[in-house]
Amino acid sequence: MSEERLRTVRDRVRPFPDFPVPGVLFRDISPLLKDPAAFRTLIDLLEDHLRASFPRIDLIAGECLDSRGFLIGPPLAQRLGIGFVLVRKKGKLPGPTESVSYALEYGKAELEIQSDAVEPGQKVVIVDDLLATGGTMCAACELMKRLKAEILECLVIIELKLLKGSEKLRSIPFYSLLQYD
Repeated sequence: MSEERLRTVRDRVRPFPDFPVPGVLFRDISPLLKDPAAFRTLIDLLEDHLRASFPRIDLIAGECLDSRGFLIGPPLAQRLGIGFVLVRKKGKLPGPTESVSYALEYGKAELEIQSDAVEPGQKVVIVDDLLATGGTMCAACELMKRLKAEILECLVIIELKLLKGSEKLRSIPFYSLLQYD
């Protein structure tokens, strides 16, 4: 991975102190999405990583709790010539679903996936924009396990290392493009 390409992406992540609450430094990817060359570079880097790491991927699953997994997953899946499946907040998907609840810092939430979105044994990469405490990613992994998918990796743009979310993933491979303390 070229440092120049990585810097192109990193330079488009904007810090916002005290958002959404005092003491939090929010990492905003809006400037990255706004810049077509930087966004293309982001997808290039993620595609290069996945092609180098896995000979076969069947699906990209996007965490869509706040819609940002939607923004990364479909173009990445399209580049790889594979499908994209949705992991959403409970009540947002039609038809039969599998759901899982998980703890947040401030309560509980539920994610779900359509019951027929993934076939047993399919090789899946779960993508999102950010890994913080790991609750949402762990819930998405639980949904994939219930559908008997093989999780190849959890992939994010940004990892907030101080929150130790990747430790919750235990034995599931994890990759982050950018890391912040």
